[in-house]
Amino acid sequence: MNYISTRGNASNLDFAGVTLAGLASDGGLYVPSTWPRFSTEQIAAMRGLTYVELAARVMAPFTAGVLSEDELKLLCAAAYGSFSHAAITPLTQLDDQNWLLELFHGPTLAFKDVALQLLGHLFERFLSGGNTALTIVGATSGDTGSAAIHAVAGRENIEIFMLHPHNRVSDVQRRQMTTVLAPNVHNIAIDGSFDDAQAMVKRMFGDAEVTQALTLSAVNSINWARLMAQVVYYFRAALHLGAPERQVAFSVPTGNFGDVFAGYVAAQMGLPIERLIVATNVNDILHRALSKGDYSIGAVTPTAAPSMDIQVSSNFERLLFDLEGRDGSTTAARMKWFEQMGKMVLSSDMRRKAALFHSARADADEMAGAMRWAHEQCNEVIDPHTAIALHAARKANVAADIPVVTLATAHPAKFRDAVERATGLRPALPHRIGNLFDREERFDVRPGDYAAVRDYVLGHAARA
Repeated sequence: MNYISTRGNASNLDFAGVTLAGLASDGGLYVPSTWPRFSTEQIAAMRGLTYVELAARVMAPFTAGVLSEDELKLLCAAAYGSFSHAAITPLTQLDDQNWLLELFHGPTLAFKDVALQLLGHLFERFLSGGNTALTIVGATSGDTGSAAIHAVAGRENIEIFMLHPHNRVSDVQRRQMTTVLAPNVHNIAIDGSFDDAQAMVKRMFGDAEVTQALTLSAVNSINWARLMAQVVYYFRAALHLGAPERQVAFSVPTGNFGDVFAGYVAAQMGLPIERLIVATNVNDILHRALSKGDYSIGAVTPTAAPSMDIQVSSNFERLLFDLEGRDGSTTAARMKWFEQMGKMVLSSDMRRKAALFHSARADADEMAGAMRWAHEQCNEVIDPHTAIALHAARKANVAADIPVVTLATAHPAKFRDAVERATGLRPALPHRIGNLFDREERFDVRPGDYAAVRDYVLGHAARA
């Protein structure tokens, strides 16, 4: 499998190359040169596979020429061995139509673990036996940081610098990053928003001073390998609910568009997805883009769902590339305009081609109402991000014979203050998290200034 940049001016790479590179040299995002597709019979044959077996089967076309299905099984077994639930991503039924896909049974209680535990093993595999020291630079709105840090802490030949918006993540999210004291882990709190942090990370990949000194890689969902691993749980849920003979709808809380784009990839591979509901909070750039064609940046509003407090959705570029016929020069020009002007318009033709996606927006009251409904009517406690997607799922008017799966992206204890305000119940951290609030924290605060952050990374990174 070869990979191409959405902006059409970077070298094609194989799977190992895109995993280590993260972002393309022309500023674009890597995607497979073609979407692999399973037949109905091949999807039906996936029934009964364990999660590890299914993961290897679904991902094998993307790693062709680099890793075999058997090699993927070994890597996946190592990645998911630490999950607290034997099913890895279990389904829970709420009512006759609505289901929760629990993605928070990994070591940091968030869906990012499903991809990043595997990514850590992939990095180690591709670096073994070489002399390359990899410097991972990432931005997090809360969950990516802790999942990435736990995936690579203590690994040889890897250092990680993780940027998070100062005082804009929950206390649990922060401590899951800042209490990991491995010498290869560097936490940076910036005075600014997640969008500011994400822009700094992307700028570093195009900064010659940085790239000549360090071998950079990414753990955000701009890294194809991370997104690829998320495709698997769409197959897992749909197969349990009757696929391929039955269609399934998914409702996904999203800010950066990576998790819901993984559902789009699953659909391109032949999974019968009736619709993908893009659920946003009041930071609703994706809802405006899909419903009205208005993809324009607004001010970031802090909410009780901080992982969705985003106004620039980096993975949206991958969808734009597909909608515009995979013409890299057109996508590059569109993204250059957006980066300069802070807005773009999606034509009615592009929105028609994106008809698989529906969108919805939830405000604070609607989010809290969904948490109360799940608790009072279904005896389920859910976090704010999941609640936004559940609100969207229940308002989506999907045909009664089609199950709707809401992605439960974080354990409610990661957002215990918001959950308690909505339900009166303060969820406890699982025992496997241990004494999180007794541990020493370590992080540095830096201004929202690119040069200050760049110089920090250059000053603290080990050289090969």
